[in-house]
Amino acid sequence: MQIDIQARGFELTDAIREHTLKSIRFATGWAGDDVRRITIRLSDINGPRGGEDKRCLIQIPLAGKQDIIIDDVEADLYVAIDKATQRAERMLAKHIERHREHLHHNWKKNEDATLNEQDEQERSLPS
Repeated sequence: MQIDIQARGFELTDAIREHTLKSIRFATGWAGDDVRRITIRLSDINGPRGGEDKRCLIQIPLAGKQDIIIDDVEADLYVAIDKATQRAERMLAKHIERHREHLHHNWKKNEDATLNEQDEQERSLPS
């Protein structure tokens, strides 16, 4: 999985990078090949003025589906990272579960159609 971390308005320190990597890997590592790339943008919206202005934006592209985009703003950057990665994990789980249910439903429908076809062919054979 390719993880791209970008910082705007402040220096991306090793500590912030490592915390972000650890959080996102924990939150999405279970997804395996369903997730190939993640982009994380960290920013300080108000600069030195302070306040609730630390943003963590996570984008997870999913093949054939809309991207998962999570945006969290907090006073503390580490809290924003943790909350955003937790939300990303929940959203990813929902998307993957829906996709798997859809595949299972289509597989079951195709299997039923094949069995019905075989039954009809057997009935049409001379006895």
